Amino acid sequence: MSDIHNNNLILIVDDEQDIRELVRYNLNKVGFDTLGAETGERAIELAREEHPALIVLDLMLPGLDGLDVCRILKNDARTEDICIIMLTAKGEEADIVRGLETGADDYITKPFSPGILTARVKANLRRSTGSKGADGVLEYGDLFIHKGRREVTVAGKAISLTNSEFQILYFLASNPNWVFTRYQIIDAIKGDNYPVTERSVDFQIVGLRKKLDSAGDTIKTVRGVGYRFIESPEY
Repeated sequence: MSDIHNNNLILIVDDEQDIRELVRYNLNKVGFDTLGAETGERAIELAREEHPALIVLDLMLPGLDGLDVCRILKNDARTEDICIIMLTAKGEEADIVRGLETGADDYITKPFSPGILTARVKANLRRSTGSKGADGVLEYGDLFIHKGRREVTVAGKAISLTNSEFQILYFLASNPNWVFTRYQIIDAIKGDNYPVTERSVDFQIVGLRKKLDSAGDTIKTVRGVGYRFIESPEY
């Protein structure tokens, strides 16, 4: 087994052969190598043996379901860094939250567009290999963020943020367009088990939006899930 992942290899896990072949065809077409698995047990074996860059994982599988597979892989030092996109027919908010909190990096509901799936695979891989600006500098339109100087400006005007507000903004802006639960935000900026409530994250977000003024629309609420930073309000 390789100690680093194969940046061009995608593992497709679905018990329906037609779905596996559809995903495989579209990913092969844009240059990715692919492997297939129809059970959760086989998916874990392949993930440990081949260490793919990303796994497209169906939620409803015979034996170990997708949540169990995700939990096992994300709690294994050999596979915890592999991106996982949940591909599922279960699109209720509660199902999405469970998937994200189990460690999934993204989710797509069935029926799905192969083009959108391919785009999300590429975007997740860009994110996992590091998409932050040079020297901690991020720019989105009028919004400028400098991590080292703890500096934020909107249209050239300096914005005063608390330390927590700055950390939340920088975390979200470093991962544009991706949805994070409140607990994921807390863990990212404070570490595991930090005594902060979900409600306090909501409070910080409200303050951030007000202070960012015209750039406040870049932080969007995803109902029942959490928040995401949009590169452009028109996105």
